[in-house]
Amino acid sequence: MKKFILPIIALMLMTTACNPKKDTNNAGIQLTNLDTTVSPKVDFYQFACGGWMKNNPLTGEYSRFGSFDKLAENNRKQLRGLIEEIAAKTATKGSVEQKIGDVYNMAMDSTKLNADGFKPIQADLKKIGEIKNVSDILKLMPELSVVGLDPYFTVFVEADPMNSSLELVQTYQSGISLGQRDYYLDNDAHTKDIRDKYKTNVVKMFQLVGFTPADAQKNMEAVLKIETRLATAAYDKVKLRDPHANYNKMTVADLQKMVPEINWNEYITSLGLKNIKDISVSQKESLVEVGKILSSEPIASQIAYLQWKLIDDAASYLSDPIYAQNFDFYGKTLSGKKEQQPRWKRAVGTVDGVLGEAVGQMYVKKYFPAESKERMLKLVQNLQETLGERIKGLTWMGDSTKLKAIEKLKSFYVKIGYPDKWRDYTDLDITKDSYYANIQRASKFEHAYRFAKAGKKVDKTEWQMTPQTVNAYYNPSTNEICFPAGILQYPFFDMTADDAFNYGAIGVVIGHEMTHGFDDQGRQFDKEGNLKDWWTPQDGKKFDARAKVMSNYFDSVVVAPGVHGNGKFTLGENIADHGGLQISYQAFKKATANAPLAVKDGFTPEQRFFLAYANVWAGNVRPEEILKRTKSDPHSLGKWRVDGALPQIQAWYDAFGIKAGDPMFVPVEKRVSIW
Repeated sequence: MKKFILPIIALMLMTTACNPKKDTNNAGIQLTNLDTTVSPKVDFYQFACGGWMKNNPLTGEYSRFGSFDKLAENNRKQLRGLIEEIAAKTATKGSVEQKIGDVYNMAMDSTKLNADGFKPIQADLKKIGEIKNVSDILKLMPELSVVGLDPYFTVFVEADPMNSSLELVQTYQSGISLGQRDYYLDNDAHTKDIRDKYKTNVVKMFQLVGFTPADAQKNMEAVLKIETRLATAAYDKVKLRDPHANYNKMTVADLQKMVPEINWNEYITSLGLKNIKDISVSQKESLVEVGKILSSEPIASQIAYLQWKLIDDAASYLSDPIYAQNFDFYGKTLSGKKEQQPRWKRAVGTVDGVLGEAVGQMYVKKYFPAESKERMLKLVQNLQETLGERIKGLTWMGDSTKLKAIEKLKSFYVKIGYPDKWRDYTDLDITKDSYYANIQRASKFEHAYRFAKAGKKVDKTEWQMTPQTVNAYYNPSTNEICFPAGILQYPFFDMTADDAFNYGAIGVVIGHEMTHGFDDQGRQFDKEGNLKDWWTPQDGKKFDARAKVMSNYFDSVVVAPGVHGNGKFTLGENIADHGGLQISYQAFKKATANAPLAVKDGFTPEQRFFLAYANVWAGNVRPEEILKRTKSDPHSLGKWRVDGALPQIQAWYDAFGIKAGDPMFVPVEKRVSIW
């Protein structure tokens, strides 16, 4: 299920369950996670997480397996139990139970999937193949967009960055199947190898849906040419992080002048959007290039491109041979995975994607304890107060900026656990024609739901994640922080553990999301969620100078032989980790000031705080996935969210006695100091 572009800034992307530990290890730290053969002064990540990595080796289906993924395994089993119980029974047509059961059963029915082969997309392939001219392309593009494809560009509806109370129609660059423009443009040996294997994949996929080898080869060449043109015009991943560069609100009439090759009134109306006068073109140069592609590329080439977008989108929902080829490239080549996920896991994932809040409602009822929400509310309040204290104490920020920062902090909209109002799935039609046909209908349903908001007031009570998601996010447009039920469990949160553990784990997560409101992106939005500069010029320059220390530091990190991190791309997440650690540590010390915690399992409370933080990021990762994430993930790798973040924190040096000359030591004058 394709997801819509959201301005939320999330901790990670993963789902899991809420299942608090039942033991009474009040220290919270599991000693088996440690590797005590390594000194924390030499390699803190290995010291804190080496035992976990040894005890949780990568299996074939994973390119990265970490604490998040381990929780996801528990979650899938719990969701599987809920879903299979429903799927085994006959349900009333149109009920949520019928929809959940039918989607799951169709995903599991390998006999029908293999018998159908590529028949579920045959009619659409034929329809695309009958295109005669650009006018035909323009008529078909909206149809393809609303069923989940992303040819050329995409259209979505979200809060207007300059007027956050209203929903605005916006465009976004899209249409490149490899996701990142770098894969089309870079010429290092690894990227060229990926590109060559992508070409092979495109040829094989065309053949699997009935094209001759010669036509498949010709189609691949057309696809590569169009996608490379789109990639060349696209903003790079650093520029995409600049909110001002990606905001270009204009009238539809002005857009018509800018990109005359598309009849914009017809296009927008065909999407189901009505009476639209204004639109924000997020990346103008990219959309101008789309117009040029439409008018200059041969119709046969554009037919090949649109057919490829359909094949690539549908591959996960068709026969086993088609899925296997898709996995061979995207799973094995790009990420280094060795084997596919079991079918039941993929089926659970699809149900979770198509009917997320319906599944979430069942999940919360069975697995989310009310006391977790109560303790989280207190933690959030404590962290909010502490961040306020830190802002007031900043020596580099002026009083007028501080005042506005405190106002923004106090205006945070806090969401914990699950939404008060659940999604209505009445209009989602699930029938037993084909698995992929239902995926298309689900995408249409989601588009209609989002598009119906255009021009209306933003609903701040709406959630951008399901409650079963193990994640958290900050949304600058609504100035909200959200902590779904799924994250409120070990190793993030443990009702039986003391404050050293919980402030080190979930406390830092809370502080991380709060800091996103003041990172290099989030700080550009005011307390109402509007893209508006509330900083004095002097304070803005001071912030940028301090943030540059962070980006320079992570630029210097070697993530693989000959490959460095991208400090500008990961800046927001690295600032948030830094702020989360500073805020939560101060809140932890304040919370325990009148009742200091004892040494437990040989570790002081301060040491347990940092060990708890490190264990959140424990994980193993394949070399291929390291290279992929360095190109595409705004989060630093787990190792560097520990070994890159902690050497900036004085309290960590004090806790573990790290001194000048130790391998982990960074001189004070070279450390990051922002929040």
